[in-house]
Amino acid sequence: MAFPFRDRYDAGRQLAARIQAEPWRKNAVVFGLPRGGVPVAFEIAEAIGAPLDVFLVRKLGVPGHEELAMGAIATGGLRVLNDDLARELAIPAAAVDAVEARERQELARRERLYRGDRLSPNLHGKTAILVDDGLATGSTMVAAARAIRQLGPAQVVAAVPVASADVCAAMRRFVDEMICLETPEPFAAVGLWYDDFSPTSDDEVQELLRRAEERSQLQSRSKRENTAGDESDHSKRAAA
Repeated sequence: MAFPFRDRYDAGRQLAARIQAEPWRKNAVVFGLPRGGVPVAFEIAEAIGAPLDVFLVRKLGVPGHEELAMGAIATGGLRVLNDDLARELAIPAAAVDAVEARERQELARRERLYRGDRLSPNLHGKTAILVDDGLATGSTMVAAARAIRQLGPAQVVAAVPVASADVCAAMRRFVDEMICLETPEPFAAVGLWYDDFSPTSDDEVQELLRRAEERSQLQSRSKRENTAGDESDHSKRAAA
């Protein structure tokens, strides 16, 4: 295992190798948390032959210190707030609401951009794998885990290449399984553990989703053709 990771794709391939050993991979849907989680999720979905989708979550940054998350929002109106941090920093409720309103606009924009008219996948009886490029506070992943349970998956797995040990341990309260490849200490920031942590663009997310959709369609077509072939062979043997 190479660490730090070269980039998000390298991290995704290493994470996929870990997931390959899990029995639930055979009945899973992989969700990347845009934008940085999508390249990681793409590699996992390709490796295990699972559908790829996005699950939209936006961090609520502390006013004036936006990199510090005081909470997160997700599709469906869910808000997760770090009440202890908000009290410690004396952040007024009105300021939290203003940040949320702004982030909901961006959430809606990305929903239209990435998902368009596509419906959410049917998760009944399936494992939902939530993927990001790393966890700093974990608030974004908590919001995603709580929101995706509303879609009724059999279980929720969160998988990241890197996180602090404390955050990784805390996440286990919210998911059925938590996979963290690396838990370096001191942790500091996700980007420190990548040689290339350049921003993921909207165009890159759209292209990865398109490629994953094409692969899924080819898999479905091949499965239908194989099923038809098996039925034809069975009919021929029965006629003989």
